[in-house]
Amino acid sequence: MAIDVRAHGRVNLIGDHTDYSGGWVLPMPIAPFTSITGDFVDGDDWHLSSENDPDMVHLPLPIDDPSSVRPEWGRYVAGVLAEVARSGRRVRGFRGRVSTELPIGSGLSSSAALEVAVARVALSGEHADALEVAEMCRRAEHRASGVPCGIMDQLCIAAGEPGRPVLIDCTSLTVEHVPLPPGVRVTYEFVTPRRLAGSEYATRVKESQLATEMIGPLREADISDVESIADPVVRRRARHIVSENHRVLDFVAAMRSRDHESMGRLMVESHRSMQFDYETSTSTMDAAVERTLAERDVLGARLTGGGFGGCVVALRRDG
Repeated sequence: MAIDVRAHGRVNLIGDHTDYSGGWVLPMPIAPFTSITGDFVDGDDWHLSSENDPDMVHLPLPIDDPSSVRPEWGRYVAGVLAEVARSGRRVRGFRGRVSTELPIGSGLSSSAALEVAVARVALSGEHADALEVAEMCRRAEHRASGVPCGIMDQLCIAAGEPGRPVLIDCTSLTVEHVPLPPGVRVTYEFVTPRRLAGSEYATRVKESQLATEMIGPLREADISDVESIADPVVRRRARHIVSENHRVLDFVAAMRSRDHESMGRLMVESHRSMQFDYETSTSTMDAAVERTLAERDVLGARLTGGGFGGCVVALRRDG
């Protein structure tokens, strides 16, 4: 049985580091994708080669520890297969090839795209909705990389369509497709590689958890609650998450009213918040944002994704 599946990358318009505290996010799938082609084979082993890595992945099933797999990209494959097996489904043997149009370490969710593509192969012929796929892939990333990511990337890729923003409530896990208003377009530019494993991403998750312990769920908090936090670092982290949740909802309202200027302003405010309160930007990324904002057709720009490098996303006047 020949298999040919693909999973698109994503760019996040606004709402970073709010998903793992149950907030709102507004990512958008993009045209570049990761694909897997191949065939199911007798036996239980998976063999995958990659156009982007000379080392082949050989995975005898079942998989006990995805984090120990070599080469490193195979850990994401192993994590997904382990989660599919944990769901009670049989994982069939497979031999195939992976290719991707997504720059690795670009902040465009190349790892989540690989995870969703693997899940689509492994679940071929099985019923699994987008949310179940996303939850499997999120757990797989935790096991594979140790990064305690939220569900934004996996759910956006599993449920979305390229070029159409997806409003995700990360508490209820509901998805709403919100079209971009006429008169604007989204572009993104790769600036510098980034790697979340080994970065301060996990530290930010812990700091958000501390803030939650102090003032309750951050999606329900307001700025007056945040100002009651004595620890200045935890207070800054909470201020970003609380204000970013408001910015996501305000951005969606501006989209619906075709208020392009407010959309751009909110993106800039979001970047400043990540720069100063959440401290996930870098001097290189800040300079790239400023260069982008200086372009005549740009309404707003910001670092997109987990931070510490990656891409700048911009909202531009169409035409």
